[in-house]
Amino acid sequence: MGTMAATAFAGCGSGGGKTSDSGSGDKGANTSAEDAHTLSVYAWDANFNIPALKAAEKAYQKKDKDFKLNVIEQTQSSDNEQAVTLAASSKKYDALPDIMLFQDHSIENFVNSYPDAWQDVNDAKINWNDFSQEKLSFSTIKDKHYGVPVDNGTVISAYRVDLLQQCGYTIKDLTGISWDRFIEIGEDVYNKTGKYLFSQNADGNDLPYMMMQAEGQSRFKDGKPNFVNNETLIKVMETIKKMQDHHVLYLANNWTDYTDQTIKGDMVAGVINGNWIIPTIEQVKDNSGKWEITTMPTLAGGKDGYAANGGSSLYITANCKKPDLAKDFLAYTFGGGEGSQETYDGALKDGGVITTCISAGKSSAYNDGVAYFNNQPIYSTIVGMGAKVPVVEQSRYEYEARTQIGTAIQQVSQGTDIKEALKTAEDQVNFTMQGGAK
Repeated sequence: MGTMAATAFAGCGSGGGKTSDSGSGDKGANTSAEDAHTLSVYAWDANFNIPALKAAEKAYQKKDKDFKLNVIEQTQSSDNEQAVTLAASSKKYDALPDIMLFQDHSIENFVNSYPDAWQDVNDAKINWNDFSQEKLSFSTIKDKHYGVPVDNGTVISAYRVDLLQQCGYTIKDLTGISWDRFIEIGEDVYNKTGKYLFSQNADGNDLPYMMMQAEGQSRFKDGKPNFVNNETLIKVMETIKKMQDHHVLYLANNWTDYTDQTIKGDMVAGVINGNWIIPTIEQVKDNSGKWEITTMPTLAGGKDGYAANGGSSLYITANCKKPDLAKDFLAYTFGGGEGSQETYDGALKDGGVITTCISAGKSSAYNDGVAYFNNQPIYSTIVGMGAKVPVVEQSRYEYEARTQIGTAIQQVSQGTDIKEALKTAEDQVNFTMQGGAK
């Protein structure tokens, strides 16, 4: 499966590889031993996703004092994908838990490939209009809701306002601007401070996706890759090349170099990525109070750019014998029900998980200023931004597209013509699709 094989890139899009090193080495969930008040769930990341689940368990216990959520920790997201693949290959789903956490960009492939592995949540008591529609576009498959969102992958553009001030700029000068103006400012910042305006990990290939979404455009059209005749994508590629040439964008070799060398190593004056990157930014204690966030630039400028990168949702498996309990738990907690505020306040406090549920993002915990970000109320700002992210065509071959376009960027940086590089990338994605990544 081409898309599944590309899941090595997925960690960078849902918490920067914030996966736990203490995975369970899972042998399967024993749901038959559960009582009527217990649900099991596979999840990864003891510092991010699992605290959110624990907050939801505590919230639901206000409704059912005997409720227990048996969290079976996985090492990384691909463990969950492998569990479904193995269960489906034998047509035996009884080793799966009641609920599974799945990455947004992966789930469509797994629902389409293994429809018998899942139960939809269409009849759950959830107001779907209370969520970012872009977020729901991943978990709504063939007009059915399959997942309940956990986190918010909304992209932030975060900048060191102290460095901007040294160069004669404010955060407003980086808001609602064109990428060309961004490059002018970035080149000036580099010349005066020696710092790139932002960085990306070269092997993650997230930047073109984010830039395209900020334009309301996709790299797919009617289910097929649309690269070589996609004028927006061509302009994005030209812009990335220009940012590299003018010392505005630094492409790190890998994820570790991206986080440790460029962000924590103070190489950059800004960070553009999913908001899950915030804990990485905050690890440099000396920079507290020096950061602020805003929206992305766009090609034409004159408007705010909104995008999302990464994130996960919760899905009920075919092995769940208590679907009513599972749906009620998800609706009550992550789904905007009576326990959603307690769930998401706890998830934010204990794991840094930001909601995509609009009503849950209106609590005082979300509206308080954050000292590290110059007392901006960044959490409520991010929820508001998330509601404006445009819905674009998604594909089960998204990671294959990222891989091939990433290769194209490297080719262009070495002198290859953009259309030629995109033609090669498009041909490769088509080859993968025809070859059976199904």
